[in-house]
Amino acid sequence: MKLSKFCIKRLSALSLFMFTALCSYGRVILPALVSSNMVLQQKATVKLWGKSTRSGSLQIIASWNNKQYKAAINKDSTWHINVTTPAAGGPYNITFNDGEKVTLTNVLIGEVWFCSGQSNMEMPVRGWKNQPVTNSAELLLNADNPKMRLFTVARNPSLTPLNTCNGEWKQADIESVGSFSAVAYQFGLMLQHRLKVPVGLIFSSWGGTKIETWMDKASITQHPEIELPTQLPPPTVDRQPPTALYNGMVHPITSYAIKGFIWYQGEANKDAPNLYKSLFPQMVATWRKQWGGGKLPFYYVQIAPYHYGRDSTNKGPQRLREVQLNAMKVIPNSGMAVTLDIGAERFIHPPDKITVGKRLAHWALANTYNFKTLPFSGPVYRSKAIKNGRLQLYFDYAPLGLTSYGKDLTNFRIAGADNVFHPAKAKITNEGIEVWNDKVKEPLNARYAFDEWVIGELYNVEGFPASSFRTDSLLISNKP
Repeated sequence: MKLSKFCIKRLSALSLFMFTALCSYGRVILPALVSSNMVLQQKATVKLWGKSTRSGSLQIIASWNNKQYKAAINKDSTWHINVTTPAAGGPYNITFNDGEKVTLTNVLIGEVWFCSGQSNMEMPVRGWKNQPVTNSAELLLNADNPKMRLFTVARNPSLTPLNTCNGEWKQADIESVGSFSAVAYQFGLMLQHRLKVPVGLIFSSWGGTKIETWMDKASITQHPEIELPTQLPPPTVDRQPPTALYNGMVHPITSYAIKGFIWYQGEANKDAPNLYKSLFPQMVATWRKQWGGGKLPFYYVQIAPYHYGRDSTNKGPQRLREVQLNAMKVIPNSGMAVTLDIGAERFIHPPDKITVGKRLAHWALANTYNFKTLPFSGPVYRSKAIKNGRLQLYFDYAPLGLTSYGKDLTNFRIAGADNVFHPAKAKITNEGIEVWNDKVKEPLNARYAFDEWVIGELYNVEGFPASSFRTDSLLISNKP
């Protein structure tokens, strides 16, 4: 087929336009993360990286100190350089020059956190259809915030680890906040309010996903019961294959310096708590290693109570909560925000995301930012004793004692040697909680709120709820 002279001229003009547009940007190619409006971690050595179509070297100048850095351009066109950042501040510019200049503007220095998980982390400030977020209108009314920057990692499952992702750093405003994770946003707001520094949040999440898809191949291969994919099933956006989201939505971020992680996931693994028990610490260890080693803080949310509406004889959801509770003992520099009191019986996405974000922020402020007098955890069961035919339960993280805010404690169960659990009476004492049932003459164990759906009623005086727990270690089910 022959093209008319008119078509040839139009194509030539289009080609010239595209070439001119490409050249006008310069020869330096930067990943989406390294861009204008970004937040870099303060007082840290941060990596800047990219590609250049030229050979030789690349000069980088950051306006916070006007120091000139020099990066060698490798044979494959890649380059990287480590840059030292000052205390929080900005906005700054960063100029890259390989013969043609590219300048990033409105760059802030502050605190950067990676936020990930499934739908309860994904749920945006504006909510979803027929699924509200409490006080979303107020959050949006006050959304304009030039010192808060948000980056959403585009969905991109992959069979192999990728080095780049799609996304854009956006300044917080009604539009960007409305579509951003409500939990992560509230977490960032509270950090910013207390620390008085810019905050950058990198959000990488996908609803309905199991933890396996957020883990790397080396970790998954240690579990022969998990089958690694050889190809992504149609549609190509399938989110469930093990390693797929780690490869496409975590690995591309691992070169970017962060302060720590927040994580809200587990509902999709509710029927395999024993497997989750080993996978969760592995994932945390891998992520920390990929970000350069050390023990970066990792704060996570315990799944909320919810009525799943099916036979739950294996008590999967409450056992998953138990695994998450015990993970704090296994994962160093970690902490868990409890949601036992703010679940929703008929909504797997509880609307109160503000409280969740605040509870995560309390963990970070007290433990990462050294606000030592700030409370951050609910009471955690420590030990038991039997006195006068009643169980006495003792707790950590309750320096001023316990409270139910005047409500009866109705969620305790008690058992003797037969391991049959009966509804129990309970009262708060100066030492902890006393639990009994007059029909159980020789009690051995107790359980609190160990149900799929429950409304937590036990708090410390500081206002943080206790997790569901049990004093026994009986095997509940042989399921995964």
